[in-house]
Amino acid sequence: MIDPSSSEESDVTDDPGDRGARSLPDAHGGIPIPSGGGGGTGVMAYQVPYQGSSLGGVSSSFGSGIWSQGSLGTSPGTSGAEQRSMSLTATGGGGSSDSCSPGGYLSRSNSVRPSSPSPSLASDKDKEDSEKSEKEEEERRKRLQLYVFVMRCIAYPFNAKQPTDMARRQAKITRQQLQTLKERFQTFLNGELNIPADEAFMNAVQSYYEVFLKSDRVVALVRSGGCSANDFREVFKNNIEKRVRSLPEIDGLSKETVLSSWMAKFDQIFRGDEDPRKRPQRMAASTSEMILTKEQLYDMFQNILNVKKYEHQILYNALQLDNADEQAAQVRRELDSRLHAAEEMTKTKRNYPRFVVKEMDSMYIDELKASINLLMANLESLPVTKGSAESKYSLQKFKRYNKPHNTHNVYSGVAKLDASEDSEPALSKLDVVLVFALEVVVMEVKGLKSLPPNKIVYCTMEVDGGEKLQTDQAEASKPCWDTQGDFTTNHPLPSVKIKLYTESSRLLSLEDKELGRVILKPTATSSKAPEWYQLQTTKNCADKSLKIKVACRIDKPQNMKHCGYLYAFGKNVWKKWKRRYFVLVQVSQYTFAMCSYRERKPDPTEMQQLDGFTVDYCEQPIMEGLEGGKFFFSTVKEGDQMIFATDDESERSLWVQAMYRATGQSYKPVAPISQPTKLSNTQLSKVQGDADKARKHGLDEFVQADPCKFNHADLFKMLQKLTLDYRLNDIYTSMGWFSPGQVFVLDEYCARYGVRGCHRHLCYLCDLLNHAELGLMIDPTLIHYSFAFCASHTHGNRPDGIGTVLHDERDRFLEIKHRLRHLLEKQITNFRYCFPFGRPEGALKATLSLLERVLMKDIVTPVALEEVRNVIKKCLENAALVNYTKITETMKIEDPNMDDIDPKKKLDGLMHLAELCIEVLQQKEEYHAEAFAWFSDLMVEHSEIFWSLFAVDMDTVLEMQPPDTWDSFPLFQMLNDYLCSHESLCSGRFHNHLRDVFAPQVVRYVDLMESSIAQSIHKGFEKEMWKPQGNGCATSEDMLWKLDALQSFIHDLHWPDEVFAEHFAHRLKLMSADMIEAAAKRTLKAFEVWLKKGSKGTDYILPTEILVMVNVIVDFKNQHRYHATDDDFIDKIQAEVTRSLLEKLLGVLENTLSKLARYDQSSLFSSILSLTKPTDELGRCYVGFVRVSLEQIRQKVNDELYILNYFETWYAAQMKMICDWLTDRLDSSLHPYQLACLMNITRKAYSDFELQGVSETEINSKIYQTVCSRLQVEEATQSVTQSESRSMIKFLSNGASRASDGSF
Repeated sequence: MIDPSSSEESDVTDDPGDRGARSLPDAHGGIPIPSGGGGGTGVMAYQVPYQGSSLGGVSSSFGSGIWSQGSLGTSPGTSGAEQRSMSLTATGGGGSSDSCSPGGYLSRSNSVRPSSPSPSLASDKDKEDSEKSEKEEEERRKRLQLYVFVMRCIAYPFNAKQPTDMARRQAKITRQQLQTLKERFQTFLNGELNIPADEAFMNAVQSYYEVFLKSDRVVALVRSGGCSANDFREVFKNNIEKRVRSLPEIDGLSKETVLSSWMAKFDQIFRGDEDPRKRPQRMAASTSEMILTKEQLYDMFQNILNVKKYEHQILYNALQLDNADEQAAQVRRELDSRLHAAEEMTKTKRNYPRFVVKEMDSMYIDELKASINLLMANLESLPVTKGSAESKYSLQKFKRYNKPHNTHNVYSGVAKLDASEDSEPALSKLDVVLVFALEVVVMEVKGLKSLPPNKIVYCTMEVDGGEKLQTDQAEASKPCWDTQGDFTTNHPLPSVKIKLYTESSRLLSLEDKELGRVILKPTATSSKAPEWYQLQTTKNCADKSLKIKVACRIDKPQNMKHCGYLYAFGKNVWKKWKRRYFVLVQVSQYTFAMCSYRERKPDPTEMQQLDGFTVDYCEQPIMEGLEGGKFFFSTVKEGDQMIFATDDESERSLWVQAMYRATGQSYKPVAPISQPTKLSNTQLSKVQGDADKARKHGLDEFVQADPCKFNHADLFKMLQKLTLDYRLNDIYTSMGWFSPGQVFVLDEYCARYGVRGCHRHLCYLCDLLNHAELGLMIDPTLIHYSFAFCASHTHGNRPDGIGTVLHDERDRFLEIKHRLRHLLEKQITNFRYCFPFGRPEGALKATLSLLERVLMKDIVTPVALEEVRNVIKKCLENAALVNYTKITETMKIEDPNMDDIDPKKKLDGLMHLAELCIEVLQQKEEYHAEAFAWFSDLMVEHSEIFWSLFAVDMDTVLEMQPPDTWDSFPLFQMLNDYLCSHESLCSGRFHNHLRDVFAPQVVRYVDLMESSIAQSIHKGFEKEMWKPQGNGCATSEDMLWKLDALQSFIHDLHWPDEVFAEHFAHRLKLMSADMIEAAAKRTLKAFEVWLKKGSKGTDYILPTEILVMVNVIVDFKNQHRYHATDDDFIDKIQAEVTRSLLEKLLGVLENTLSKLARYDQSSLFSSILSLTKPTDELGRCYVGFVRVSLEQIRQKVNDELYILNYFETWYAAQMKMICDWLTDRLDSSLHPYQLACLMNITRKAYSDFELQGVSETEINSKIYQTVCSRLQVEEATQSVTQSESRSMIKFLSNGASRASDGSF
């Protein structure tokens, strides 16, 4: 329950974004209590109660209005046709027609209609035009009369005020602005704006443009008037927040900074080239939306009611809206008439409205009287010195009117100051205290001739013997001061004494010399212009014709309504006819008194309270002793009469007018017709001129119309409808919420003219539903408040203190309830289109809450949750069909002409349709899931139904596809990925159906792929040319690509059934292992054939085909994912290939060493071969062979690791073979040729294999060191042998030479 004492404004007028957190009317009937205009006026739950003030709510139970005929004649239960025919027909007492009454302008307008031409002379078109013009004229007159009542509410409000804390409404986005925004963002995406942006921001803007700005749903939202610039900004902000959160962290750059930067760029694009000077204007417009002056309110309702400016001005002047006293008197007269109407109804027991319970008649009268009393209390609480609506009110003496009245006004008389026949307390002198502000300005004196020019003179002034004030000093040659003295007095006839002094020239004189004095008798009506007065000079003054210029002004107190001299004679007071000074004093809003005063007396000598009196013009009575006075008027009361007279006719008119306002009488005095004379009083002439102007333009009847003779229920219905139409067409996203100024006027109208709160809300609901059904955006929270009020009222819960329930109110409420339920179900069914992208914020959630309230049977018993679920379930089921149908309509997936389209194109269309379906459901999760949080299971069911509709089209399209085609697998992959990521839809009905549809196709696809791979292996290797391709040959690459594609395909399917997925994975692994094993066997077989073709000489070059086969085997070995865990077949194949290739290369070395063995000392050919003096040709040939082989392997084999391992193995095998060959020759020395070749081979092998990346530890092995040591020893031995041989040869050659010389 909401606390009835709490302010409703805080619950309703906050930003829509915060309304979701506000408390709505609960299910037990607790609703915010209207305030400001009264308990029953129905302040639409926006008015803030007056805190700390006696100005309370005015009940609208008096409200069924004064239905018509001046005495609540027409019942709200009357049929619509009867109400329309009687709504504005003014009638007199007793219900008879009164076409001449001021309020009966409709009957009068009918009387002056032009005669319809004869049917034989006038065409049907002329008749239609005539009827149309008559209806337009009738409508115009009705609007003018309504505007008069609205003007009075604005001019003198006493029940409501403008709320100051309502939610500020954003400006609308129009269709033209939307098109401009699209163009701006398209320009930015084309790179034509000088706004720096990275790729991520461009992608975000591109998504925003494609998904949001170009959406037809946004166009519909803009057309509905519920979209503001803030909505556009919030959608983009929500979008980029998700994107930024998914970005990786960047050192030194926070994500908040990125968001701020992106939003600043968005605002720059959004604003475009808008003039920054327009922003303060928009701010000012938004401020004017909050509080309006009276002039702004007049202008607004002129536009609402289509009233012309000149008509407003004439009505304004004729109604005297600038005269607060006249407006207060008008209110008093209206309340008096309504009270009499209620009493008449009580007496006649007729014209009661039709109630749901017959016994409500007496309660209805009590509520009427209570509401009038409350209005009187509100009026009485206004201070007499009312200056503005913000004044602090204090309640004066007030009496409630619950007893029958026998007079024509609401007052009971007080006969004399000291006695009263009523039980009411008499007024005392303290109640009529007047406080006058008196200004006395002494300006100059003339006639001072006897004083020396430099003599100092000055003046003193005093009021009623009070404090004296002195002017400045001046020289006698120029006695000017212009000094103002301010006084306060309680004397209506004060005495102002002014004296002129000069400085005394005598040394012993204690006082200055008085030259003259003057005594003034100003009144509140005296002239305020400066005047010359003759000074009464003293004996010591030689100048006898002194004059002084003085301006004396008296400000009339607010509680003094009129004053002046009258001749008076009465029965109980002023029993002697004589001229007296009278003051009409307002004690409170309902209490006035005529008081007579004497000079120098602050208190009245006699006074008469005017309660119960009626004033009117009269002729001179035939009585003795009535000397003085020419123009007479009288005040009459049962058993009492007072006669007054003035010497001026205009003065009499002013007195009668002032007393007419004070008495509150319904009868307006009419001055007797006299000879036309020029009015001497400007105030009277202005009033008469305004009345004449209104009469000239035919507007006097609206001014003089009696508000109590109109059906204000119908008038208010019209006013509220026109105001709502105006509001929905202004520049703000109001969504049905009135502006503060509109709320204020409607509240005041309901309170002042007695419109029932339930009637107000029912009309409001009807108007809101009419607009909502036409596609305009109406805030469901607003509908909720009004619906809760009406529900509470019709069930007797008294939300505004009104206990009577009309039969018409109940019937209309039931009708509206039915319409509202239908509308809510339609909106929930079309939630994607009624609330696109979650806009307006919180509207969908409020709609669901309102639906729950509408489903309640009463205001106490909460509706069963199951019933709410059933309604929402049905709506969501229909929503699935609506959403899918609108998508398929754009795709034309069900078009009969689609039968002739190629199945491939149909499948492409189905793919696009699936993308749209996924997008629709993702947007639902993002923007609408929160509102349906309490019904998440129903949203899942909604999605399943949506997908089931898609499944029908999917099955149809798939059946059209040719057999053994696999273009539909991307469809499965896309749908399956989405469904697997959605927790609620994973393994759901559609997901299982999708799995069942595609499972046979997947199995068939795998079977065909297995057969295709097996055939490619068989045929491919038979025709394989073993040319390098990829990491192997053409056949191996094709096989591995197929295996990889099949593996990726199965993996990317993310098959939802884990058992089936594991089965597929295991099957693919076994199949791949079998395929690779078969391919490896065929490769090994071909390898062995090719290896046998080459010779063992150093001219042997490794064929490219052999190395390609090595690559194939190595590539097979690297495909770990295809190998069985216990299968080492590929390892054996690779080892066999490596071994065979190594043997082939070592065979060349073996052949080379065998050739070197022919140079052994024990060899037969050693001496013969030594004669050829060979060098190391054989070693160089082998070194060349090694280098060519190394380069061939390096270029042709792809696996670097395999190459390095092979080189290490080959090097080690060579060194071992050389070492073994040398070991076999330990007992003999090497031939120099052998030594030269081996040294060349070992040295070049070391350097060449080092260049190929073989590590130092592998090259410089122990075997290599052993070989080097042996070769070094052999080299040393041969060096020694060669040295000895050279020495021997030299010795032999020296001996021979000596022998020839005879030296021996």
